[in-house]
Amino acid sequence: MNQPKQPTVIVTGTSSGVGLYGAKALVNRGAYVIMACRNIAKTEAAADELGIPKDGYKILPIDLASLESVRGFVKDFRSTGRELASLVCNAAIYMPLLKQPLWSPEGYELSMATNHLGHFLLCNLLLEDFKSSGYPDRRLVILGTVTHNPDELGGKIPPQPDLGNLEGFAKGFKNPISMADGKKFEPVKAYKDSKVCNILTMRELHRRYHDSTGITFTSLYPGCVAETPLFRNHYPLFQKLFPLFQKHITGGYVSQELAGERVADVVLDPEYKQSGAYWSWGNRQKKEGKSFVQKVSPQARDDARAEKMWDLSAQLVGI
Repeated sequence: MNQPKQPTVIVTGTSSGVGLYGAKALVNRGAYVIMACRNIAKTEAAADELGIPKDGYKILPIDLASLESVRGFVKDFRSTGRELASLVCNAAIYMPLLKQPLWSPEGYELSMATNHLGHFLLCNLLLEDFKSSGYPDRRLVILGTVTHNPDELGGKIPPQPDLGNLEGFAKGFKNPISMADGKKFEPVKAYKDSKVCNILTMRELHRRYHDSTGITFTSLYPGCVAETPLFRNHYPLFQKLFPLFQKHITGGYVSQELAGERVADVVLDPEYKQSGAYWSWGNRQKKEGKSFVQKVSPQARDDARAEKMWDLSAQLVGI
């Protein structure tokens, strides 16, 4: 089978940050990108500012916090008639200063709804598109973060993620239950918990579907993108000092552009066609740094927890 000349890649969260720069890198390497985002006008302006060729992408609306919006996006994508080569689940929200939880349209805590449940539904719905695609090298990539892993330096800062026994999910995860473990709301932990769920989703997709479909399921941590708009809801002083700390103290700093190139590597480069892998560039994120497969956190490599998370998430999203 001849490889199609222009693979179609869906990237979520493309109005800024890693998603935007990842879209640029993919288009520059010959892919056609479906830029999935909440704010079309903002994404159009950002793509123009970066000089992404207009014939290299199409913008489609999606609000990952809304399960209805996710289903609508899938219909919109199918109406394009394009065969799916890859999906990059990148979009995320991080709201560390919240005192009380915010809720999604379906009534779930907003960070878990956006970062995990919306992507979980999207992955499952698009499995049919992957299976019917004539593109031979199909990949589903989910963005990770060092903060999901207490074994790593960046993951040791409290509060640490802990899904417990997924008691919150089992009880329906609706107001007043705002945490996966059913405990009191903590906004930073809510974000970290959602990223553990992202890695569990990747690993469970690999276990359930890689052998039968040939799809490559991977995750990556591209480095500490300290100037990404992900931190726009943090204290202004944090936004100013955090990049300096990562540049001059930890050495973990990575530019948005380099992070975008690393996303494109994992989507397109033959070197990264290893399903079930979590790719990293180490704790010193230098441009010449060599990628490697890193061990995920103890919770994220718990197969029984992954299966339970999958089953409970499927109930929550209605599949």
